Amino acid sequence: MSHYFKIKTNKAGEFVAYFMYNKEPIFWTEGYKTKASAVNAIESVKKNGPDAPTKEE
Repeated sequence: MSHYFKIKTNKAGEFVAYFMYNKEPIFWTEGYKTKASAVNAIESVKKNGPDAPTKEE
C-alpha cells in the first residue's frame, strides 16, 4: 500500500492525523486533544475529498 493515514502524538501530547505516501507525509492536520477527533478528521477527508475541486491562485 503506497498511501495511508497515520495518527501520531506530537510533542504537546496532541493527536495528529497524517496522510502518507510511500512512508512520507504529504499533509497533516492540526493537533487534537483526543484520538477520536483525529479519526473524525480522517473520516471527513475521506468523505469530502473525492469531489473537492482543485483551485489555482
